[in-house]
Amino acid sequence: MSGLKLFNTKSGVTEVTPHLADVEADVQGLVEAHMETLLGVRFLASEYSTGPVHGGRIDSLGLDENGSPVIVEYKRGVDVGVINQGLFYLSWLMDHRREFEHLVRDRLGATAAAQVLWSGPRLICIAGDFTRYDVHAVREHRRSIDLVRYRLFGSELLGLETVASGSGRTRTARRAQLQTLVDGRSEPMDELVRAVDEALLGLGNGVNRIQRKQYRAYQRLRNFACVCPPQRSKLLVYLKADPKPVDLVPGFTRNVTGLGHHGTGDLEVQLRTPRDVERAEDLFRASYAAA
Repeated sequence: MSGLKLFNTKSGVTEVTPHLADVEADVQGLVEAHMETLLGVRFLASEYSTGPVHGGRIDSLGLDENGSPVIVEYKRGVDVGVINQGLFYLSWLMDHRREFEHLVRDRLGATAAAQVLWSGPRLICIAGDFTRYDVHAVREHRRSIDLVRYRLFGSELLGLETVASGSGRTRTARRAQLQTLVDGRSEPMDELVRAVDEALLGLGNGVNRIQRKQYRAYQRLRNFACVCPPQRSKLLVYLKADPKPVDLVPGFTRNVTGLGHHGTGDLEVQLRTPRDVERAEDLFRASYAAA
């Protein structure tokens, strides 16, 4: 990983040297076997054929927490063509929506197939490293792309690091997306929504905002916060932070593990005033770090 050193302290201090996989298929097999844990993506298919016209195979197909279609492409080391290859397959996917929905229905059921979010298809590239041109391309491109660097440590540890992430949305589109959540509400609630949006986006680079009918997700490779449409007197935010070590405060924080709600996350935060947003900032940071 970039600048990261890992040491085994079991008997003395021994550095665990990072290394790349022997072959690309080793990385692909490991990620596909644990895709939901590693990427927040439900696995659908491996080496998916794009047919005789496109003449290729998509490394992995999946569906993320918000219902967005996901293509995952792997490279053992550095490959200057990984983004272009992924975008080629993403273009094929957008032209074959019904085929993808049939795949989702077969693997995950009719409900998941009916909720596929075609406004936000994603490309995740996992490789040993990327060039500065790759990073620049992600920031300029109109598609949602994540560049993820991997390293293996010994025989039992895997490290993933998000190198760059782009939402593919212009500033104008992001402002319009935010406006859909605040239109028709009271001025205090509008201000509260904007304050939460600013706090979550300000946690770091590469935060993407995904709009669904029932909630708006803030994503750092995977969701770390979901904001529901404002109620009359409060705004509900669901975080991926572990609720167990949190000192829960009635009327402010609640453990919703196992309880049905819109969005993802087991820690519910109830916000009523700008002061509540300030109180929640440490929880926001913990959830961001967990993602």
